[in-house]
Amino acid sequence: MRSNMVLVVVLGLVVCVLPSCAVKPRMADLAAIYNTPAQNIGEQRTPVVVIPGILGSRIENQKTGRKIWGAFTYGAADADKPDGAREMALPMAIGVPLKDLRDDGYSPGVLDYLVANITPFRRIRIGAYVDILNTLAAGDYRDQELGQSGAVDYGGLHYTCFQYGYDWRRDIAENAAELHERILDAQFQVRLGRNLSDDAPVRVDVVAHSMGGLVLRYYLRYGSAPLPEDGSLPDLNWAGAANVRKAILIGTPNAGSVRALDQLVRGVNLNPLFPNYRPAILGTMPSIYQLMPRTRHGVVIDTQTGKPVDFYDVNTWQRYGWGLAGPGADRVLRWLLPEVETEAQRREIALDHLAKSLARAEQLHRALDLPASPPPGTKLCVFIGDAEPTDAVLGVLPDGRLRVLEKHPGDGTVTRASALMDERLGRGYSVGLDSPISWDRVQFINANHIDLTRSPDFVNNLLYLLLETPIP
Repeated sequence: MRSNMVLVVVLGLVVCVLPSCAVKPRMADLAAIYNTPAQNIGEQRTPVVVIPGILGSRIENQKTGRKIWGAFTYGAADADKPDGAREMALPMAIGVPLKDLRDDGYSPGVLDYLVANITPFRRIRIGAYVDILNTLAAGDYRDQELGQSGAVDYGGLHYTCFQYGYDWRRDIAENAAELHERILDAQFQVRLGRNLSDDAPVRVDVVAHSMGGLVLRYYLRYGSAPLPEDGSLPDLNWAGAANVRKAILIGTPNAGSVRALDQLVRGVNLNPLFPNYRPAILGTMPSIYQLMPRTRHGVVIDTQTGKPVDFYDVNTWQRYGWGLAGPGADRVLRWLLPEVETEAQRREIALDHLAKSLARAEQLHRALDLPASPPPGTKLCVFIGDAEPTDAVLGVLPDGRLRVLEKHPGDGTVTRASALMDERLGRGYSVGLDSPISWDRVQFINANHIDLTRSPDFVNNLLYLLLETPIP
């Protein structure tokens, strides 16, 4: 009798995998669940700061107003031309610290849509971070930028949502210092709207996508303190955590992504509609090196020896002809360094910049990878996509070309293991997650890197975290 019952159950499971048994998954009625808490706009509501990832903020020339990133309309910087390449790239100079290599680029705000011309008579808009903003709007958060621009009339209600646009080309620690200023401004606006005293405590929730999560994690640990120029680490005092109630990360490459190395080596050519971002242009940006994985995790392998490649050694880049050290880099370096007369001088400047960027990336990783738990009252939450096969291990061929050796579960850009910062990478399985990050909540989502933010499960859980969880 028991065996017959088991057979019936098994047959039922087999039948139900057939197409005729497919059932559209039910979706939660989010309006019914969150209408009441969303409309309860009382003094207890914690304001939210939104941080996009790389490419998620507009960049403009603060002197000329020219658009550097965020629009591919006519008149915007075109990286396929010398003047546009110079606008997109960061400056390089021997003996000058990365923090002092500045241009006229700045971010006027978060990129909600990307605008591009197809022809002189037709343009398209590509959604970017509008999904996060829509979710917060569903939660009845009042966005400061929309209110101050006049796009939305909130009828005198105070702001509860603040966007942090930043120059994602620059060092992540630098952007963490600017995040501190943004949070101070948000606190000021909330105190002003609620008629609170200047010293009244106001904490914020922060929602950060992709690289924005690294900016947030550095800020929590070190506040506005920079990475010291001598290569040491700042004091891990959790200075930023004092201002943050919930830190919510979405698809953040906490252990890096092999795609960052691949893009530094080969560049990024999105499609014929967009400019070609060549390796020498991307190689001027410290942040992209900071998105690379760790050598200890063994995810970049020499295909001849089977051993990990030390891709933080500038000699490795010279040996393989990667990025700024590539044999074909001088064509673009002539665009970026028009005042430098010889190829040898341009190469010296490029290698100096490469060495500084690699050293700064390693220093940032050491700062973020120190095992530590945030103080009471600050919670770390992460949303992770793990349903897409994602480039996880690269092989380096003798001529320097990169080949994908393994794909692991992830969101198509960031692996599940990287988002968790799983230290078991490269050393074999052991029981239990081994991470230097003390996660308070981990949520897995069946979506790719960008679609994470529009998934109904993400919306449901994010609104719960922001509106329904107890305030410490």
